[in-house]
Amino acid sequence: MITTVTGLSYGERPAAGAPAGLLVLHHGRGSDEQDLLSLAQMLDPERALHVVTPRAPLKLPGSPGFHWYVVPRVGYPDPDSFAAGYRALGEFHDELWERTGIGPERTMLGGFSQGTVMSYALGLGSDRPVPAGILAFSGFVPSVPGWQPELATRAGLPVFIAHGRSDRVIAVEFGRQAHESLEAGDLSVEYHETDGGHQIEAVNAFAAARWLERTAIARNIS
Repeated sequence: MITTVTGLSYGERPAAGAPAGLLVLHHGRGSDEQDLLSLAQMLDPERALHVVTPRAPLKLPGSPGFHWYVVPRVGYPDPDSFAAGYRALGEFHDELWERTGIGPERTMLGGFSQGTVMSYALGLGSDRPVPAGILAFSGFVPSVPGWQPELATRAGLPVFIAHGRSDRVIAVEFGRQAHESLEAGDLSVEYHETDGGHQIEAVNAFAAARWLERTAIARNIS
């Protein structure tokens, strides 16, 4: 099912019954809202969560799919397009919480690549509410003028990070840096590193599912 809210289209997978919480998955660069719906089944096979997958707002000439921001250099999003994507996604989250009645304290933000960047941005931004946790596959905490991670108010926030040592798109050092900085900020980080490339490997998806059930649902959502 594809619907549009605040200009962003999105896919949706309802929970099997009354949802224990909300899982919002943000796709990577050049993809769309359908990309991570299949991941929802691996992360939440019991369908305990209501899953929503928004589509990024930006189309770039000569590039397929949709983008959250322009990439002048990995790790450093273009400030103007990042600010626009951040604002659009923040409005989307706000309306989603109002529509579903499931608030940020019961919402997991996750994604892959650029989607991980946006999950960090919306989950750690000082002007945004604290979510129940963050799922970060093959991404980085952005360095961009006008945005800084707010860690002081997020002590204990569960974060799952997975990154491949052979990633040639976003180097594994970015995952390691996120691990170190978030752990130093007293967030509760579970870090997984494999020999894989720029992809979500099944072993990490299954580890994330265990983490989601053990940490996010049990501790923060239920």
